[in-house]
Amino acid sequence: MSSTQRPLLSIVIPAHNEEQRLPPSLAKIDAFLKAQPFAAEVVIVENGSKDRTTEVAQAFAADHPYVRVMSVTTRGKGLAVKAGMLAAHGDYRFICDTDLSMPIEEIVKFLPPYSDGYDISIGTREGKEARRIGEPEYRHIIGRVNNLIIQLTALRGFEDTQCGFKMFSRHAAEDLFSVQQMTGIGFDIEILFIAKRRGYKVREVPITWYFDADSRMRLFQDSLKLLTEIWEIQQNWRKGIYAPQASSHRQLEA
Repeated sequence: MSSTQRPLLSIVIPAHNEEQRLPPSLAKIDAFLKAQPFAAEVVIVENGSKDRTTEVAQAFAADHPYVRVMSVTTRGKGLAVKAGMLAAHGDYRFICDTDLSMPIEEIVKFLPPYSDGYDISIGTREGKEARRIGEPEYRHIIGRVNNLIIQLTALRGFEDTQCGFKMFSRHAAEDLFSVQQMTGIGFDIEILFIAKRRGYKVREVPITWYFDADSRMRLFQDSLKLLTEIWEIQQNWRKGIYAPQASSHRQLEA
């Protein structure tokens, strides 16, 4: 990819203490991208790691020019994702969990022509076309309870707002992430909450998803935190905090 060419796809990977999972995932992403006809970039956002995540990422980037490594020292997945999405250059910007619990090959489902007419495509692990492999039943039940809470209090019509794989058009990414406030897991709900109220077209994409026993999700603590963050999101909306940023409009027109 030349320095002046805008990539079609940016893959944004937030990474906290991922020195073990990052290398095999990057190898899979590299193999996938080599087989594609389009230009792409990978933006790794190291987020306050205590291990060798930064060194591992930089070592890979040294041999793969399409990879960039950023650092956000303050902990929070929402902070890391925001930094990566706003730093990305792609026409389509994909949030990707480090564990690749969704096979990277499925990313084509989020790109044109499948995404034509939509601004945002979010992975869903629910529905007859989706597959959940190896997940303990109790985790699935807690996830469904969380989704019910989200539907009743913030977002109706989405079966799986918390799936870690989401695609945004360049326009939607630069507009929505410029006003994002949530630093933790509530950023998924926040982004979709704003997107729906601004009239963006959003679709769910059924995916194959493999349970990872090393998941960083803290079931009960994070479920309680979601309620707090949903309340904050609603308050932010009432206060006008999510008003469009003039700077983001200039970026979109560039």
